Amino acid sequence: MAAALDPRRRPIGKGTPGPLGDSYSAHRRSNGDAVVVRRTARRKTGLAAFWEGPQAVIAVPARLSLEDEQYWVPHMVAKLEASLRGGKRRLQPSDDALMQRCLFLSGKYLGSRAVPESVRWVSNQNGRWGSATPARKSIRISHHVQGMPEWVVDYVLLHELSHLIHPNHSPAFWAEMAGFAELDRAKAFLDGASFAANRKIHGMNNDFDGDLDTVGGP
Repeated sequence: MAAALDPRRRPIGKGTPGPLGDSYSAHRRSNGDAVVVRRTARRKTGLAAFWEGPQAVIAVPARLSLEDEQYWVPHMVAKLEASLRGGKRRLQPSDDALMQRCLFLSGKYLGSRAVPESVRWVSNQNGRWGSATPARKSIRISHHVQGMPEWVVDYVLLHELSHLIHPNHSPAFWAEMAGFAELDRAKAFLDGASFAANRKIHGMNNDFDGDLDTVGGP
């Protein structure tokens, strides 16, 4: 979508109203991922761009028009991705962000067949990166995953989503994951993180085993 003309020459709020709350922008990130536009009445002026887990979020005033959004969202996303390339990513993880990412990944790779009822960060999983309980449709992700590259976070989420369909590591399970381009790279990354943790290398807790499990856990 072509960016609109610079709207800064006219007052904010002139044009088609946008929906309150979270919505997906027509503009995508450079890697094709969706961008969330968050309109709130509390924000009177100014825009903010930040990360919620792997999700890019652009917070805007409720009165920002859809026409102005066409200019501002690409502008803010470009700044956000520039900060990521510069190693200045500001991570603001939330359970809601994990849920939204799971729904996106499920739709992209699993035909939306895996729909969790809850997804949350937990701090009591020192022996696994993530776990799922298919009977409850719940997913838990270790806080150790926070701050890892987004393609690693995506792998962990997709792994647990696939367990909602197949509660084991059968060939059918891995077939669900086959479309994920970073599969081998992410597995190697986590293997390296586990190696560092088990040898008390700085940066990881030394009691971490680094498994991806399926059933059980709080």
